[in-house]
Amino acid sequence: MPMRVIQPLKNLRRVYCAGPLFNQAERGEMCRLAAILQAHGFETFLPHADGMEFANVLPVLVRWGWKPQDAGRLLHQAIFAMDTYQVILGCGSLVFNCNGRIPDEGAVAEATMAWMLGKPMVIYKDDVRSMISGRDNPLVVGQTGFEVVDRIDRVVAVLEAKITAVASETERDATCPPHLEVTLRRGEDLSERLAALGPDRPSEPVARFVVEIFAVEGSSRGPRDGHDLCMGADGDGCDTPAAVPPEHIRNRL
Repeated sequence: MPMRVIQPLKNLRRVYCAGPLFNQAERGEMCRLAAILQAHGFETFLPHADGMEFANVLPVLVRWGWKPQDAGRLLHQAIFAMDTYQVILGCGSLVFNCNGRIPDEGAVAEATMAWMLGKPMVIYKDDVRSMISGRDNPLVVGQTGFEVVDRIDRVVAVLEAKITAVASETERDATCPPHLEVTLRRGEDLSERLAALGPDRPSEPVARFVVEIFAVEGSSRGPRDGHDLCMGADGDGCDTPAAVPPEHIRNRL
């Protein structure tokens, strides 16, 4: 049945943690942010910890015969769908770690999704670097009414106040356009499968889920681009990717 409408404020106390995740220091700060929220009764979604990691799954797809560029494109489709689902429906609130020389591009997109849906959102930044004469980009900080929290121990209090302000709107409906519905359904499917694997999420089952859910979308463009999107177990190319890994690999999953 088509979604038609969604309820983006349904899970207000589940918080999407958006921010940079490209090195150990950035990941450590994001984990600290999530831990503070969890200590105050929030559930969190932290992409690298609760989703999947590109670098861990890509080698599995390549080992199964996918060309690296095609495997990378497939994983990007999966990451986009899963993170979009978590921002829009999986989580009702968002905390954006804006530290860094410039804000993380993906986190900016995620924050904008949340803002357009009226979700409670907090921007946290204790980094003195900024782009415009000592100020941050207005198209970013304007999403929280130009309020930026500069102490990590104040994030919870500010978020609680914003949640209280919309607590009566948890059943509010929002129209779900068809293109978004497709993305949300795929993201929900992948999120549920990953959750069923438990916290360890071995890379081979994750790779199989990605192929099963997203390979059809990839195959619709690949042949026209002149790329083989998969290779058979014998190394021969094929026009469309198999929905599952080759038999000798599938038997080990």
